[in-house]
Amino acid sequence: MRRSQATAVSMVTKPVSHRQGKIAGLAVVVMAAGLGKRMCSKLGKVLHPVAGQAMVLYSVGLGLRVAGDRVAVVVGHQADQVRHVIDHAPSGKSGSSPVAIVEQREQLGTGHAVLQSRPVFAAGSQSAPSRYLILNGDTPLLQETTVRELLRVHEAESATVTILTAVLADASGYGRVVRARSGERAVSRIVEDRDADAEEQAIREINVGTYVVDGEFLFNALEQLDPSNAQGEYYLTDIIRLAEQSGKGVAAVVLDNPEEGLGVNTRRQLAEAEQVVRQQIRDRWLDAGVTMIDPSSVWIDATVTVGKDTVLYPNVTLEGMTVIGEDCVLRSSVRLKDCTVGAGVEILDHCVCADSHIEDGAHVGPFVHLRPGVVVRKKAKVGNFVEMKKTDLGEGSKANHLSYLGDAIIGKGVNIGAGTITCNYDGVRKSQTVIGDGVFLGSDTQLIAPVTVGAGAIIAAGTTVTEDVPADALGIGRAPQVNRQGWAARRRALQTDAIRETGHVKQDTKSTRLSKKQASLFKSNQAKKRR
Repeated sequence: MRRSQATAVSMVTKPVSHRQGKIAGLAVVVMAAGLGKRMCSKLGKVLHPVAGQAMVLYSVGLGLRVAGDRVAVVVGHQADQVRHVIDHAPSGKSGSSPVAIVEQREQLGTGHAVLQSRPVFAAGSQSAPSRYLILNGDTPLLQETTVRELLRVHEAESATVTILTAVLADASGYGRVVRARSGERAVSRIVEDRDADAEEQAIREINVGTYVVDGEFLFNALEQLDPSNAQGEYYLTDIIRLAEQSGKGVAAVVLDNPEEGLGVNTRRQLAEAEQVVRQQIRDRWLDAGVTMIDPSSVWIDATVTVGKDTVLYPNVTLEGMTVIGEDCVLRSSVRLKDCTVGAGVEILDHCVCADSHIEDGAHVGPFVHLRPGVVVRKKAKVGNFVEMKKTDLGEGSKANHLSYLGDAIIGKGVNIGAGTITCNYDGVRKSQTVIGDGVFLGSDTQLIAPVTVGAGAIIAAGTTVTEDVPADALGIGRAPQVNRQGWAARRRALQTDAIRETGHVKQDTKSTRLSKKQASLFKSNQAKKRR
């Protein structure tokens, strides 16, 4: 006798409990083989970023959180690029990613795509999964709490298939959920939009494309699929009909917020998803103890970490794998990408930093540019209009004004005078500058690399350092100053004489100059004075 099928279960949009651990016996299949023609892009749909990471990584990350290492991603279009993104995601950085990649070489439909994952779960010493969670690679808004509720309903209803659905005002373009006419409102089948008749097209409940399927049923059902439909494809949705015909239970969970489960298919939807995810990220860090003066203007990527009691001023942008410690202050218009920032760091307005490490208690800005490879040690200071690249600035050292420091190792307690430049490039190769502890560099110093300045040395202002300077030495490399007494007064007198002789000073279109007659008179007077 056919089991009664589950009625719709309404989902809340806010978490009702803390995240739980991984679910035993669960495997996850993420479908990421489609191109996404409506994106009008050369880039595959699931590779488009949302809040700094590719869309597919949201589904992969969700799968890893609920199922551990039993996750397979089905790729097709731009398979190599999708594989690269997944392999280089944070979860795979150890070199042994728990995510298996399988390729759908022919695009024969969603059912055919899931079938490609069977060898992954058949191999190895682990027992076959008891349940499969099937996700799409283009649903970055789907929440873990929703997925766990879907799994809970599946178990509670002893269902063979459980689907996630939503009710839309305009359901065109989506597969319709057809319910039985009985009072139980059980799901009998899903009809794709192109195959729906007029009555079915009037249905507003749509299939979101997220499923939980019993392990013993899934692949046997997929082998029975028939591509006799408008698109000539093997529809995954047909497993609902097969389950119903076999007398197996089909349950459904209806989303309270339909947008959570809908895929990103267009650039407009991509922009909308970006806004939603950005707000979710801001809310998460606000709840974790981060202060934002103007939250709506702060942009934080999904992969960023921010410490408690850190203050973010308006228009701060944190990208990539940036990690911010506790008790930091980031002033307006700061942009950090792939940076590590210690505790108690202050970064003033309009600083741009990439691939850099700023240690505890350091002070950076305003208008500082830190390029890749920079380390700013504890309590060091980098000030106004300083650019650094591939440089280690020692503990307590200061580069406060108008300097370029590239390919340099700088010791502790060093003073970098205003206008200092490490001349690291000779047109062919780049060379390193080494500055020892306690060195004082006067303003407008140029260090022609490769060069070493020993500990405790002093470099006079305006010096061009072309040779190594020993420890505790004074380095001076500039032309001797010559003062010619009375020269300026004599020059002014000659100009006055010239004006008396000619009555004016001839004007040039570019600058004021003496005429030829004035110049001749000037030379004659100089000759008389010499005699």
